[in-house]
Amino acid sequence: MKKNNFFTSLPFKLLMGVFLGICIGLVLNYADGNAATRAILNVVVTAKYILGQLINFCVPLIIIGFIAPSITKLGGHASRMLGVAIVIAYVSSLGAALFSTVSGYALIPHLSISSAADKLKTLPDVVFELSIPQIMPVMSALVLSILLGLAAAWTKADLIAAFLDEFQKVVLAIVSKIIIPILPFFIGLTFCSLAYEGTITKQLPVFLKVIVIVLVGHFIWMTLLYVLAGVYSGENPLDIIKNYGPAYLTAVGTMSSAATLAVALQCAEKCKPLRKDMVQFGIPLFANIHLCGSVLTEVFFCMTVSKILYDTVPTPGTMILFCVLLGVFAIGAPGVPGGTVMASLGLITGVLGFGDSGTALMLTIFALQDSFGTACNVTGDGALTLILTGYTKRHNIEEQTIERIDL
Repeated sequence: MKKNNFFTSLPFKLLMGVFLGICIGLVLNYADGNAATRAILNVVVTAKYILGQLINFCVPLIIIGFIAPSITKLGGHASRMLGVAIVIAYVSSLGAALFSTVSGYALIPHLSISSAADKLKTLPDVVFELSIPQIMPVMSALVLSILLGLAAAWTKADLIAAFLDEFQKVVLAIVSKIIIPILPFFIGLTFCSLAYEGTITKQLPVFLKVIVIVLVGHFIWMTLLYVLAGVYSGENPLDIIKNYGPAYLTAVGTMSSAATLAVALQCAEKCKPLRKDMVQFGIPLFANIHLCGSVLTEVFFCMTVSKILYDTVPTPGTMILFCVLLGVFAIGAPGVPGGTVMASLGLITGVLGFGDSGTALMLTIFALQDSFGTACNVTGDGALTLILTGYTKRHNIEEQTIERIDL
């Protein structure tokens, strides 16, 4: 497996963007009042606006490019076990999101978050506006993706399925060659603005607390998944957990479920309670549709950022709608650098109403702990595979004889 160089990775670039942006913003804050400072701020807010417009324009493309072909591929190989796998993956992601929501309402009011609008400096207006409207509203893109994917699967439209697959590759190229490279600049400019206003110096301790809370939430959710899987299957989940250490550590190091897949398969094959056919069916599938850790993280971060920037936590009704839709995105989002949060930008802006600053904060703090969210996703796949094994036992589904994967 090729080792990633941390100094060329996205998290490091984001860290540098955050660091440089905060430093420049604090210097501008200190030197406020002269013409040079105002000129620099004009460039900062204008560049931030243009990059934000470009990122927002790509959101519907990302939605269509990943949701529709994912549904088409799943529908083309539909079976009872596939349906069960999709359902339990969605339920796990939705449950993690709701658990995070409840935790957010219980914990965020005690984090001593003050309104970001209190005693902040005012940024200058954008020098010129380069408006780049989206090709369609975010929710329209979501509905179109679902209907198009389902219809292509039902009618076995091979030409449409092939087109969607090619379109997904095109969108991946846009994300990897355009969106990802400009993210550090966009986030650096955003943090420069926030540091100049005074938001960062007030709220930095809150971000550190939130990351620790989310890590604890990961382990609570993984424990719950394995307990439920053990009860349902009648097997001891500890026999699986004890073999998953290498997969967890690999996920932390690679920040990618795909890069961890070979190690996860090897760990799962060592677990005696898991049927070998379910391992080879479930582990690769769940690596692409099960994102409980990422979803849990995103929900809690969204609630925290909303409180910091907008002085309010979204209403329960809004959060429930966000969680339900986020579970759908969790099935179609994998493969996008940055994980769930990149593919669900439309929900963050459309359902929660986040602006550029909120989006930038979400992208940053999510990316900085993304490795632990990925590790939670990968480790949770073992629990869902145990549930599949229990399902086959309860429904007397015969085990398929397959050759062992040579790792």
